[in-house]
Amino acid sequence: MNILPRKITDKAVVENLIPQKAPFVMVDSLHAFSSEMITAGLTVTADNLFTDNNNFQESGIIEHMAQSVALHTGYDFFLKEEHAPTGYIGAIKKITIEELPKVGDTLITTVHILQEFMGITLVSVSTKCNGEVIAIGEMKTALA
Repeated sequence: MNILPRKITDKAVVENLIPQKAPFVMVDSLHAFSSEMITAGLTVTADNLFTDNNNFQESGIIEHMAQSVALHTGYDFFLKEEHAPTGYIGAIKKITIEELPKVGDTLITTVHILQEFMGITLVSVSTKCNGEVIAIGEMKTALA
């Protein structure tokens, strides 16, 4: 169940919830949140580090997925009024990328928490662009 009262589109607010800083921020909106999931967004810009020849590259999609997980952690700690620890990608598996988004496209990524234990989180991730799923995968993250 989404407990987010309204979508957060203020980039500065979103950036304060994750450890990454400009120009390496790959999430710019928070659409839904619960203890088991998050939906985050990113609008692809021409000046993004992962944009090449008007396309957002595979590595950028994977980083966007990982930062969506980080945003879940950051918002969870924000709600608890605690400082969020830094996290790292522990493992990436089963990533499939079907299409590269273009400049101006908006990615909408939903993360489902599959398992959490002692700072290790296993998630499934799905990224949509223009209403179509363009990437899916699983990853593990670890808190420092």
